[in-house]
Amino acid sequence: MCIGVPESCYEDGTERSGPMSKKRSRPVVAVVGRPNVGKSTLFNALAGENISIVKDTPGITRDRIYADVSWLDMNFTLIDTGGIEPESKDIILSQMREQAQIAIDTADVILFMVDVKQGLVDADSKVADMLRRSKKPVVLTVNKVDDFNKYMADVYEFYNLGIGEPRPVSAANKLGFGELLDEVTSYFDKTEIEEEEDDRTRIAIVGKPNVGKSSIINRLIGENRLIVSDIAGTTRDAIDTEITHNGKEYVFIDTAGLRRKNKIKEELERYMIIRTVTAVERADIVVLVIDATEGVTEQDAKIAGIAHDRGKATIIAVNKWDAIEKDNKTVNEFTQNVRRVLSFMPYAEIMFISAVTGQRLPKLYEMIDVVSENHSMRVATGVLNEIMAEAVALQQPPSDKGRRLRLYYITQASVKPPTFVIFVNDKELMHFSYVRYLENQIRETFGFRGTPFRFIIRERKENK
Repeated sequence: MCIGVPESCYEDGTERSGPMSKKRSRPVVAVVGRPNVGKSTLFNALAGENISIVKDTPGITRDRIYADVSWLDMNFTLIDTGGIEPESKDIILSQMREQAQIAIDTADVILFMVDVKQGLVDADSKVADMLRRSKKPVVLTVNKVDDFNKYMADVYEFYNLGIGEPRPVSAANKLGFGELLDEVTSYFDKTEIEEEEDDRTRIAIVGKPNVGKSSIINRLIGENRLIVSDIAGTTRDAIDTEITHNGKEYVFIDTAGLRRKNKIKEELERYMIIRTVTAVERADIVVLVIDATEGVTEQDAKIAGIAHDRGKATIIAVNKWDAIEKDNKTVNEFTQNVRRVLSFMPYAEIMFISAVTGQRLPKLYEMIDVVSENHSMRVATGVLNEIMAEAVALQQPPSDKGRRLRLYYITQASVKPPTFVIFVNDKELMHFSYVRYLENQIRETFGFRGTPFRFIIRERKENK
């Protein structure tokens, strides 16, 4: 029950060794199809409780379009490309084309969903043509097959699309999922999923369009262009740039190119989130770039929420600081505003930079090294228990109806992010505020600047 990092921990909370503790690159599977064919139903069914129970955390959207899914020993990120109700048939084709293009740009495998009850329609054929040209694996999924005996003759009609064998499923009744997922995972590159240990620090540069992400990397490179390297993963529509600084190698993952010829605001934001998720997934550290001239926005909070949710170390880089009129209160006021909007990540480091002038950019490497070290920091079990004992002595644990919370033991289960297991007598008594109190005590001692924590609360029977 190693919540948050199930693949890296044993049942008792200790960290696995061997291939399971290697850096893994999650394949991306995108669900594509016309509106009302059942994409979201399938998405929610496969995502399960990860999607139906969403943390009430500011900045993390409740309408989530991505989720981590496991099938047998395979883990992947599932993306719902959504459906837009058209005003006319011309608009539906253009918008479906945009959805399909998003999936093509981002995914390793495309799950193309059609509706057996509506039958094969012209729009399905147009999307199939585009997917065929993409050269990416496509799994044709025929939904709403509630009775296989009754509908199989209709399923065979979809062979006419010419993109492979149609897989019958019923997303509503959760039928046919086994064979479907077997085919989806058969296309995963097993060598990429369990890639060799890579000691290089990977940094995702994320943020809204036009905040200066590419300009920052260009300045760090010292050239006015992005260098595209032949590194595994660059085909996922993110540009990997290798930079060596003071003898140390860094890999910057840039999400440049978010601006597409698309006037539909919602679809642009959806595209931004998909791109951010895939970049953050492959990174150790996230640099969230904020435009100083605009201030911190709700859109920034959504992007920050993705990094927080994935347990990544985070640096907030306030760019275009040279364009701000300043007095002796400006930095403090801007910092307070960032802390207020991004209140769910008080651990994040804040820097004020300028990609145009190069102001404080060299210090970005220093900050990356600091938060990287903290993201991987381990604390000895004995020291952790001393901190917990002192914390309990200073502030009594909560009680309810005469029963008081007792904390027996704490140990660190894993890193990236630092994950702690606390054994208690009753999980229900372990209030969120007391967990935060213990977190603050650990941070006061060791700092852990820039990295989130995860806590696993385990019950243990009291000794009589």
